This record gives sequence, structure tokens and C-alpha cells, in this order.
Amino acid sequence: MSRGRRRERGQMAEISISFLDVISCGFGAIVLLLLIAKTVESTAFEQSANPLKSSVTELQHQLFEIRGETTILNRDLISKQEQLSDIELRIARLQSELASVRRQRDAVAQVDTTEHDKLSLALQVLTEEMKRLLAQQNRPDRQLVGGIPVDSEYIIFIVDTSGSMFNYAWPRLRQEMLHILDIYPRVKGIQVMNDMGGYMFTSYRDKWIPDTPARRKAIIERLSHWTPFSNSSPVEGVQQAIRRFYAPDRKISLYVLGDDFTGDSIAHVLNTVEKINREGRSGERLVRIHTIGFPVHFLVKGGNLQTATRFAALMRELSYRNGGTFVGLNGLKPE
Repeated sequence: MSRGRRRERGQMAEISISFLDVISCGFGAIVLLLLIAKTVESTAFEQSANPLKSSVTELQHQLFEIRGETTILNRDLISKQEQLSDIELRIARLQSELASVRRQRDAVAQVDTTEHDKLSLALQVLTEEMKRLLAQQNRPDRQLVGGIPVDSEYIIFIVDTSGSMFNYAWPRLRQEMLHILDIYPRVKGIQVMNDMGGYMFTSYRDKWIPDTPARRKAIIERLSHWTPFSNSSPVEGVQQAIRRFYAPDRKISLYVLGDDFTGDSIAHVLNTVEKINREGRSGERLVRIHTIGFPVHFLVKGGNLQTATRFAALMRELSYRNGGTFVGLNGLKPE
């Protein structure tokens, strides 16, 4: 029995060793397979990683290129926007200048229209006056020279001594005064005042200047540098002349010479003169008032046509109401 047990034990030991050998070999094979598999996976991963890394690098280069192009495009866009802003400013400036030119054109057109209307009015006034003068020439009860009654024994010149008259009409003024003196070969007295009532010769204040050739020459010579202040309104001179020199036994003619009227109201001047130069018992005014208009503002550049037209209207009516004649000259150069 003991032998039999030994055999069984011996067989079991051999079986156990063989089993261990098999197990060992199997475990070793598994380990070997694992090692082989790990090596293959690592190689495959490295092979697949290299193309990926290359793709990332290429994409980075493309991104840098795109960013560079974007910067350049942004600079170009900013430059174009600045150019556009400059162009818009120039357009706005040109539109403003065009609007200004159009306003100036419209203003010039309006001025031309206004001046044309004023010239037409002045021409109408002068034409009516010429008709009236022609009608006066047919009156048998008056001694007329050139349409001007010369039946007076005393004459008073009332001269507008403003800058426009002195600068542009003075030679013609001297000539017209000589003409007036020529149509009165002999009078009892002469006086010269400006439109403010100031005397040419203060030594003859409130007195008549004797009518002599020497005194007539002195009057014309004194005109060369006689420029007292003037407000271009004859009302003061007319009032002073009538108040100082009128007398019932004197036949007096006033000659008002000027180029414009800057007073506030034509009607006020006419009413003021009418009150002082009232009608006498014979139905005639105390003095006769003649008026002569010089076309300074119609012929000189920049002239005030409004005040010149008002002067023509005033002088025409003033002479008409006071038994005189209005003469509108057509030039400034001595004839």
C-alpha cells in the first residue's frame, strides 16, 4: 500500500509540474503578445502624429498670412475712408460756395431790377418836367429865358455843398451859376448860401451882395474852395433865405442846386416851405423857387439812386408849388 501511495504521489507531482509548464508558457506567450502589441501601437501613433503636427504647422502659417493680409486690408480701408471724408468735405464746401454765388447772383439781379425801376421813375419825372417847361414857354405873361422866368430883381443861390456835389459836380455847378448870372444882366442884389443856411461871405450876413462884375467874379472864385457842412436837405437854406431877405417890395428868386435828398420826408419839406413862403395878396408866393438837379448819383459808380430820385421828385414839386422851374441836367461835364 505504501508503494501504491508513492506512485500516486509521484504521478500527481509530474502532472503538477507539467501544468505549471503549460501555464508558464501560456503566460509568457500572453506577455510577449502584449509587448508586441504595445510596440505596434506606439509605431502607428508616431506615424499618425507626424502628419497631424505638419497640418497644424501649415494651418498656423496660413493663419499668420491671413492676419497679415487683414492688417493690410484694414490700412487700405482706413485710407479709403479718409479719402472719402476729404471728398465729402470738398463737396460740402463747393455746395456752400455754389449757394453763396447763387445768392449773390440773385442779389445782383434784384439790385439791377430796383435800379432800373428807379431810373425809369427818374426819367418819367424828368419827361413830365420837360413837358411842363414846354407849356410854360407859351405863357405870354412871363419873361422866360430857357423856360425860366427872369422877372426877379434879387437872386439867392442855395447850394448843396455835400461831398458828392463837390467831388463830382463842382465844375458844372460853377458853369450853371455863371449861366444864371448871365440871364440876369443886372439885379439889385445877390446872395449865396448853402443848404444849411450858411453864408458864402460872412461879411454880408443878412445883407445883399452888390451886383458888380468884381463881386460876380469873387463868387465864382470862392466856389473853388467853399465846402461847409451839408445835410443834403434844402429846407434850412430856403427858410433862412425867406426869413432874412423877403420884403413886400422885393421880387426875389431862389435857385436851389443839388444832387440828392437825404431828409426823412418830402411832404414835410414841402409843407414847411409852404408855411413860410405863403401866398401874398396877388395870389403869388413871397419868393419864386427854381431848382436845378445834378445827376451825380445816376452817373457815378456806387451812386445812391434812391436819394437822387427823391431829390428829383422833391425839386419838381417844390418849384411847381412856388412858381418856379425845375431843370434836370443830363451830364456833369461843363458844356
